[in-house]
Amino acid sequence: MAVRMIPFIFVILWSSGFIGARFGLPYAEPATFLLIRMVANIILFILLMFVLRAHLPRGKALFHSMMSGLLIHGFYLGGTYEAISLGMPAGLCSLLVGLQPILTAVIIVMAWNEKMRLSQWIGLFIGFIGIGLVLQGNMEWQQEGSRKAAYIFTAFALLGITLGTLYQKKFCQGVDMVGGAVWQYTAAALVFLPVALTTETMVVNWTPEFIFALVWAVVVLSGIAIFLLLYMVENGEASKVASTFYLVPPMTAFQAWLVFDESFDGYGVIGFLLAAMAVYLVTRKPRLPYKTGRVAVSD
Repeated sequence: MAVRMIPFIFVILWSSGFIGARFGLPYAEPATFLLIRMVANIILFILLMFVLRAHLPRGKALFHSMMSGLLIHGFYLGGTYEAISLGMPAGLCSLLVGLQPILTAVIIVMAWNEKMRLSQWIGLFIGFIGIGLVLQGNMEWQQEGSRKAAYIFTAFALLGITLGTLYQKKFCQGVDMVGGAVWQYTAAALVFLPVALTTETMVVNWTPEFIFALVWAVVVLSGIAIFLLLYMVENGEASKVASTFYLVPPMTAFQAWLVFDESFDGYGVIGFLLAAMAVYLVTRKPRLPYKTGRVAVSD
């Protein structure tokens, strides 16, 4: 029973990343916060390398790891943190970047001429309806006047996580995940450093709330969540993670409601449910018919 719950525990922890961002951003600017987080992540994963006897990738694997980190951690985290710092509700930010599986499916169809299943087309259509309902609903932003910029940063984050995931699948197969993460976080830190130096004050208010948000992001998200992911990949549970990722936006919205009293009206609630259904339909793998003693695969 405990093993079966691991994918859902992973999704709950992953969802809390948006909450942690909003929790810590009042005490440090986005690039500064992320720079500190990336440096702490590098230290953590170097320690894990010695414990797990992992190794640092070299040559092309080093380059591909850094490119993957640039897209996934640099663009994705940078975009989401900037959007939340501009007042976007954590639940809405999670919903918009949570459309990554849908955008991935569209890119694959356009780039590799693959065909989408009927259920995926239905999911795509439902997803647009869900987003429309959420945006039409009454959402309480933390601040006014920066919505356009927040949406731009969110789109930037969505593009980063989508292209980063595709890039990692194509070029980082077989790369040591722990050692590769060191280079990924290093690449992200090299992005956030000049941004923090040139556009931010780099002043950090080391309150208990900020320290908690930082420790949560480094230890729980980058540490425990990654260990759960490694365990699931090793034990063949990765597909279950993909199929449960549709729960991330509604779970984030629920957590944001508990912690920050973020609320959505009826349109928003229906929109979140439709968006979750859309991602599920797009990522759901078709069942294969089984016969006794032999697997029958149909087109």
